Amino acid sequence: GPGSGKGTQCENIVNKYGFNHLSSGDLLRAEVASGSPRGNELKAIMEKGELVSLDIVLQLIKDAMVKLVDKNCHFLIDGYPRELEQGTRFENEICKCLCVLVFDVSEDVMRERLLKRGETSGRADDNVETIINRLKTFNELTKPVIEYYEKENKVVKIDASPSIEEVFTTVQAELEKQGIK
Repeated sequence: GPGSGKGTQCENIVNKYGFNHLSSGDLLRAEVASGSPRGNELKAIMEKGELVSLDIVLQLIKDAMVKLVDKNCHFLIDGYPRELEQGTRFENEICKCLCVLVFDVSEDVMRERLLKRGETSGRADDNVETIINRLKTFNELTKPVIEYYEKENKVVKIDASPSIEEVFTTVQAELEKQGIK
């Protein structure tokens, strides 16, 4: 969920394993920063803490993967899928996923981390009202995605409440179980 530390752990994974890292949030923020008409539309949606349409996010990820596939065919996609249809369409239209890492932490910890990050990040979505909306959206739309992938035996749940270093030690052990070294 938001504030679970997934961005930080993704950086650690990329540094150790050399994966191509794609963050749906970063791709969306880059589109907003471009000042394009689509970027301006996305800005309004994101400032309310709402989810961007499935088609737009899928296209942004697909475009980014096509640009990077020659460099390395291992991808780590951060913060995606956030809705069940995103996951099924991604697997049908782009590629199958090996596993889904879920950084598990209480809502209180997520809220606290996001508010702390908001003090320095300058991100429009790191404020109390938007955080409440993001957590609600996570519970309503993203938890069913996790349940779906659990049935597919693709979910690796990681307790994300310890220190960054402790969490990454667990991440490494879990990735090795998946055959990633």
